[in-house]
Amino acid sequence: MNKTLDFGAPSEFSRHCFYVEIPANASEAVSIYEDYGFDGDENRRETTKCRVILARKLWNKIRDDARKNFNIRLKAKKLKPSSWKVGINKLDRFLGREICILAWAAEHASIKECPIICQKWLALRPEERWWFYSKAASEAGLAEQTQRGWRKSLYCALSDGESIKLNQPVKPKMKKKASDEGISLSLFDFIEQGEI
Repeated sequence: MNKTLDFGAPSEFSRHCFYVEIPANASEAVSIYEDYGFDGDENRRETTKCRVILARKLWNKIRDDARKNFNIRLKAKKLKPSSWKVGINKLDRFLGREICILAWAAEHASIKECPIICQKWLALRPEERWWFYSKAASEAGLAEQTQRGWRKSLYCALSDGESIKLNQPVKPKMKKKASDEGISLSLFDFIEQGEI
């Protein structure tokens, strides 16, 4: 098992990660930071950016869905699962991007909209969440930039509509490789067989 902290964050000193800061006072807002670390060069200055400050009542509505999703994926990678605690909760840099997408969508939401936002966020593949993060962070990635571009559109995209029913993820079956005994399939053979 690889050594990680909290939600898959690297245990090595000053590596790029995200962290969620949860205050002890139950009415205080939750903050999410991106910590770029030193990346192995101690002469460089550590850079940390606050990506979002989220009202505690909204955080309380989204945290469990994020925790469950992250823990399923951590277990699949044979990493230790985690839970949210008061103080600093470190996340792998990719999971950090994903929690930002969820928090950015929820920052404009009402309590009633949060379950729909969570369901739609869960329906996105990790790669889609990373893409949304790169688009939103490039023009409105700081905590105070709540009303700009892609970041504001995340709320519109994820809060609109009805609840959706999520299918349980199905493990892909690995096909046996065709032997090299003269079998040669073209791209069109794969398409006809439904492989692409």
